[in-house]
Amino acid sequence: MYVLGDIPRKHARLDPDKECLVCEDTRLTWSKLNERVNRLANGLASLGVSKDTKVAILALNCHKYIEAYYATAKLGAVAVPLNFRLSPEELTYVINHSDSEVLMVGGDLLAVAREILPGLKGVKAKITLDEPAEDWTDYETLLEESSPAEPDVDVDEDDLCQLQYTGGTTGLPKGVMLTHRNYMTSVIGMGLANLFEPGDATLQVLPIFHTAWWPILVHHCAGGKGVIIKRFDFDDILGLVQKERVTHINMVPILLSWILDFPGLDSYDVSSIKYLSYAGAPMPADVMRRCIDKFGPIFQQGYGLTEAAPLVTMLMQEDQSRLEGPEELTRRISSAGRESLVTEVRLVDEDDREVEVGEIGEIAVRGKNIMKGYWKDPELTAHALRGGWLHTGDLARADEYGFLYIVDRKHDMIITGGENVYPFEVEKVLYEHPAVLEAAVVGIQDDKWGEKVVAAVALKQGAEASEDELITFVRSRIAGYKTPKEIVFMESIPKTAIGKILRREVREMLI
Repeated sequence: MYVLGDIPRKHARLDPDKECLVCEDTRLTWSKLNERVNRLANGLASLGVSKDTKVAILALNCHKYIEAYYATAKLGAVAVPLNFRLSPEELTYVINHSDSEVLMVGGDLLAVAREILPGLKGVKAKITLDEPAEDWTDYETLLEESSPAEPDVDVDEDDLCQLQYTGGTTGLPKGVMLTHRNYMTSVIGMGLANLFEPGDATLQVLPIFHTAWWPILVHHCAGGKGVIIKRFDFDDILGLVQKERVTHINMVPILLSWILDFPGLDSYDVSSIKYLSYAGAPMPADVMRRCIDKFGPIFQQGYGLTEAAPLVTMLMQEDQSRLEGPEELTRRISSAGRESLVTEVRLVDEDDREVEVGEIGEIAVRGKNIMKGYWKDPELTAHALRGGWLHTGDLARADEYGFLYIVDRKHDMIITGGENVYPFEVEKVLYEHPAVLEAAVVGIQDDKWGEKVVAAVALKQGAEASEDELITFVRSRIAGYKTPKEIVFMESIPKTAIGKILRREVREMLI
């Protein structure tokens, strides 16, 4: 298998009757999935889709999203997954900027699509995924009327398969150009490290529009099953784990923290789970210890980003679960792991010189999983990929064994009174307070200090804590200049669709 479209085609030949994709009442075998993918690909071709045509997808998690990824891949077309949380103006920008000619929309988001249609410049075909709509092509009707034959298109592993839009430093999303080789390289790295097997099943909790759809891709490559949940609900998640005998779930730290406190957790059988992985943000060590106490030493994490499709480093179970022993081993629980089997990682200074062990540097990575570049932005591409290395904008230090310890985002660093403060190290202390559910630390302009450290905090339900109490708590554990000058309480902290804290939004709200 060299390109994404090979995955359903190959398994349809090897295991036609084996179940591979489950979403609510829909259960698909490999032969049925491949047939639907082929019908969709041929249907899209009848609407004018060919190599390099951009196909935008606006939908909640569902099996049709995966079908669209595979179908566009078989045509050599380019999927443009859309973050459904974007504003109408942002969606319009992404669809126009990507030169999308086809728009596929789930029924939940049809009203939003209709709102932005007048501003879309290049869209020639509109497909509704869930229900017939006037002037829209119906998804299931398109499949019924199209051939199940394999599309006769020559697709190369270096062809684009997706344009993944991610937040830009200017506020406008930037299009990350990902090829078949980029994704398949990450699949190899994660698959070999975890030894996923044909009998394994992953529960897709995070949005499929994000590179966080990798669990389905990896399990499908191994011949396993993907189980999709449309909306985040703990009862639904735990019920599916029990019903489908799920062996793997990928989350973000805040979701793992929440599930620990879910009152119905013990009423479900989750013994089938072999791997619980997480990414997107560092995990406070005390939360990880609670997770291991509850679920066992089955945790692992990865550090990555969209531009790496998304793999950079991995922290395997044996290192993630070391709670006792020498400090040089137990500290690994708070690391992001080491470079994966398919990537090379180094830490560099402002002049791109590799820093010494223990020093802070920017994470730079290279490998066949690294993006082709940013769509329509050669200048930004050249800067990000200078010297043949992707410069991530993330700061870290490494120990003598190559384990990376993320410090923070380069642009999130606070300079107060001439001292550097990394928000995560302050947040980590706040999370140690028993009343704190979420925390985000930012720098706010200040006449005296240049920037002052300010924390936004959301408390656990029923918990109480005052500003003075939290400030005193932090000051007792880290340097005074790192301690927040002010704490603002919020009901919840702004987050992305996959649960990452949005410090930029927090900063704007506080200003």
